[in-house]
Amino acid sequence: MKEERNPRDTHRHEISFPSQNWSLEMLLRRLKAMDAKRDDKFASVLGAIGEFGTFQWRLVVLTFIPSILSTFFMFSHHFLLTAQRPYCNTSWILEVGPNLTEDEQLNLTLPRAPNGSFLTCLMYIPVPWDLDSIIHFGLNYTETCKFGWIYPFAHTRSLINEFDLVCGNEPYKENGQTVFLSGVLTGSLLFGFLSDKLGRYPVILLSLLGFLIFGFGTAFVSSFYQYLFFRFFVAQASVGYAICSVSLVMEWLVGEHRAQAVILQHCFLTIGVIFLTGLAYKVAHWRLLCLLGSVPMFPLICNIWVLRESPRWLMVRGKVEEAKKVLCYAAEVNKKTIPLNLLSELQIPGKKVAKASILDFCTNQHLFKVVLAVGCVWFTISYISFTLSLKMNDFGLDIYFVQVVPSIVAVPARLCCITLLEYFGRKWALNLTLFLVTFTCLFLLFLPQEPKSTIILTLVLAEFSMAGAVSLFFIYTAELLPTVLRSTGLGMVSLAWAAGAISSMTIFKQTKTQLPIFFCCLCCVLALCFSSLVPETGNESFRDSVEYNIRDSIEPKDRNKDVPMVISEESMSDVVADAEVTKNTTFNAVTIKPEGNSLLSMTLEVPTEDLPVQPLKDQPP
Repeated sequence: MKEERNPRDTHRHEISFPSQNWSLEMLLRRLKAMDAKRDDKFASVLGAIGEFGTFQWRLVVLTFIPSILSTFFMFSHHFLLTAQRPYCNTSWILEVGPNLTEDEQLNLTLPRAPNGSFLTCLMYIPVPWDLDSIIHFGLNYTETCKFGWIYPFAHTRSLINEFDLVCGNEPYKENGQTVFLSGVLTGSLLFGFLSDKLGRYPVILLSLLGFLIFGFGTAFVSSFYQYLFFRFFVAQASVGYAICSVSLVMEWLVGEHRAQAVILQHCFLTIGVIFLTGLAYKVAHWRLLCLLGSVPMFPLICNIWVLRESPRWLMVRGKVEEAKKVLCYAAEVNKKTIPLNLLSELQIPGKKVAKASILDFCTNQHLFKVVLAVGCVWFTISYISFTLSLKMNDFGLDIYFVQVVPSIVAVPARLCCITLLEYFGRKWALNLTLFLVTFTCLFLLFLPQEPKSTIILTLVLAEFSMAGAVSLFFIYTAELLPTVLRSTGLGMVSLAWAAGAISSMTIFKQTKTQLPIFFCCLCCVLALCFSSLVPETGNESFRDSVEYNIRDSIEPKDRNKDVPMVISEESMSDVVADAEVTKNTTFNAVTIKPEGNSLLSMTLEVPTEDLPVQPLKDQPP
C-alpha cells in the first residue's frame, strides 16, 4: 500500500549535508538572521536610513571619546598610589645645625636596619643638645615619627606623599579600590534603572556631568577621605556611562555592526589605558593627571546635542512620534529617505506601552533563567580577571609594565573576536575564549615558580584570552536582554561583576598559595556550563518586551526540530550568492535535513505556488 504524499512534497528535493559543514551552518545562521530582520519593521526602517551611515559613524565616535577619557577615572588610582620611600621628618636638628646636608641630617637622626639602610618609621628622640654633642655622643632612644614624613628620593607627587599613607596608614590604599567597587555596585542599579525609565540620552548626559564634576573636583581635594568620596561618585558615573552608551549604540545599529561597534569601543578603552600610562609616566603631579582627564569633558558636553535618543526605546515607551522624528533626523544626516509605508507601520501592537519592572527578572521564567546564568558567568569572568591582574602585581613588576602589556595584547584579542563572531556565533566564540583561559590557568597551576618569566608570559596569554571573553560576553548579554529592561539587566549583571572582583581581592589577600589560581580553573568550568544555558543570539533583531513566545523558551537544539523557519527565495538566493556555498544549485524548493547528531536541526521551506516547476517522477515511498 502506497503512502499518500502531500502535493507540496512532490516539489521538494531532499539534500543531505555533512554534519561538520561549517560553511552551511554559517549560511543557515545568516538566513535565520535575515528572516528575523525581514519580520522586524524597526530593522527595516534602520535599513532604509542606512545601516552604518554618517549618523551612525558620528554616534559611535562620540561614544568612543568618553570611553577613552573614562580610563583616567577608572585606572588612574594605580598611578596615584605609586610607592614612595618615606623617612621621619627630623627637621628639628636644623635648629642646631642649619648647615647640615640632607644626608648628614638623616645619618644623625634616623636609626639603621641590620642591612645598613635607614628605618622608615622610626626616629631618634630629639634632645636639647648642641650639634657637637650630638655628633660626638650620638642618639640612642627611638620613637615613631611624630613630626610627619619626608620623601627625599620621590620623583613624583602622589597620594602617598600628599596624605602620608605610610607607616600604618597603608590599608587606606586598599580602601580606594573597595570604595570604587562600592560605587560600581550602587551606580549599576541606579543608572541602569534610570536609563530604562528616563532614556539613554539623559543618563549619558548625567554620567558625563558626573565625570566633569567629580573627576574635576578630585584634583582639588584636601584629604584622602575627600578623595574616596569623589572616587565613589566617579565610579557611579563610569558604570552608568558604560551601560547606557552600549545600550544606545546597539539599539541604533543592526546586524554585525552592533558587535563591531562594541568591540571597537572596548579597543578604544584599552587604548585609553595605554595613553593614561604614558601620561602618568611623564606627569609629575597627581592633581595635574586628574585635570588632564577631566578638562576634555567640557567640549564633549557642549557637543552632546549631536546624539539622539534610542528610537527603539522610544517605541517601547509608547513615544511613537518622537521615535519617527529621530529616525527622520538620522535619515536626513545620511541623505536617505524613509518610505512613508515603513514609517506608518511603526506602531505599538496590542497594548499602548510595554509594561516592565525590575520584578520581571523574578517573575518571568525565561528572563530569570537568562539573568541568573549571565550573572554567574559575569561573576566568574570578573573573578578570573582580577585574580590574574593581582597575580601579575604580586611579582613586584613595575606598575607601568603591568598596565601597558596586558592592554597592548588586549587590542588584537578583541579585534580577533570580530572574525570569531562571524564564523562561530556568540556562544561558540565565547566558549573558545573561555577554553583558552581554562587551559592557561591549568598551566599556571602546575607551572614551577621559577623562572618568573615563564609565569609572566603565561599570565599575559591568559589576559589575551580574557580580553576577548569580556568583549564577547558583553555583546552577548546586551543582545539577550529585552529593550524595555536592557540597561536594568546590564546593571544587575554589573553587580555580579563587582562581587567577583571583591571576592578575588579577598581570597588573594588571605592566601599566597596557588588556591586563587585553582579557583580560576573552577570558575572557567562553571562559566562554560552556565553559558551553555542561554540561547544563541547571532545577528537576530532585538526583543523589545519581556514577553517570550514558545519558540524563545525552547533550547536551540530542540527549537529547530519543531519550528520550521520559512525564508523567501529572494532572501535565500542573496545569501547563497554571498556565501558561495550552494553555487549552481536550483532552489525551487529545498528541504535540508542534517545527518546524525548534526549541530543543525533546521528545515528550510521555500513556497512554490507562483514558481514554474517541473513535476517529479514518482518515487517509491
